[in-house]
Amino acid sequence: RDLHLSLRRQRQMCIRDSYFISICFILLISQKNNVLEKYSQDLPNTKLSIDMIPIPEGIFTMGKKNDMSLNFSQNEVKISPFWISKYEITWDIYQLFMEQVTFTEDSIFKRGDEIIEIDGISGPTTPYIDMSFGMGIEGFPAVNMTHYAASKFCEWLSSSTGNYYRLPTEAEWEYACRAGTSSDYSFDNSIDSLVRYAWFNKNSNKKYQKVGQKNPNDWGVYDMHGNVSEWTADSYFADIYKKRKKSVNPFEFNENKSPKVYRGGSWLDDSIKLTSYDRKYSTSSLQKRDPQIPKSKWWNTDAPFIGFRIVRPLNTDSDDKKFIFWNY
Repeated sequence: RDLHLSLRRQRQMCIRDSYFISICFILLISQKNNVLEKYSQDLPNTKLSIDMIPIPEGIFTMGKKNDMSLNFSQNEVKISPFWISKYEITWDIYQLFMEQVTFTEDSIFKRGDEIIEIDGISGPTTPYIDMSFGMGIEGFPAVNMTHYAASKFCEWLSSSTGNYYRLPTEAEWEYACRAGTSSDYSFDNSIDSLVRYAWFNKNSNKKYQKVGQKNPNDWGVYDMHGNVSEWTADSYFADIYKKRKKSVNPFEFNENKSPKVYRGGSWLDDSIKLTSYDRKYSTSSLQKRDPQIPKSKWWNTDAPFIGFRIVRPLNTDSDDKKFIFWNY
């Protein structure tokens, strides 16, 4: 009888443990399948949010097809999964950073999936002129911020939400822009398609437009072509494509203020400047009319065509890499 009871208890324990393991396995699979689902990042103490679109991992050919020039020659790149903001960051959201609306003095923030250790974040100085140049604020893309300011916005957002955000690398940006296509644009090259997908010099009425009015690309991301050009995290090297034939999550960095890469073309550009592969880089001309000495580290006076969007990598960067992404 004792043996029978013992065997019965063991059987019950096995059933219980098997049930527990099955539940854990189901939850694990469910979590894995849901990791790269779209979501909205709420901004604490506001009614605003940032919609984030999942971008799957993959391999793509970066650069211009059949072009062997230093600036555009192709190279194969492998990209890890990440999320990218559905729209360019708008003035109403950027204004929160300018006013430090959601920032607290705590050195450790635990609001999202991660713990972000930050001692404090400086906000941009108050610009001496309207940096929107009268083109629109609510729902319109923020512009004229320096590469440094856009990077610090990402640090501020990370501290405010507990989730890690940064600027996209040049490779991540082009990969998300192409959305699985291999042509010059993420759509066919006809003028009719350009008008449906992009704001550029032929249809913009000489100003940027509210985000999200044109068609999204196949991955659901808006305004990758035109409206405003977008900062990437990378420093610019003209010959990097020649040197880099195959790579995984490439990122090129130096500590200099410029040149930094921006992508996508803008409301004042010709259609040829809106291609997925086109690369531009910052120079001192972006602050030509800045009267400050030294020039502002927060504002460009001559870049009403440059804004930015953000990414959140699935695999969080190391603390050393975070520092690089947020401080240069």
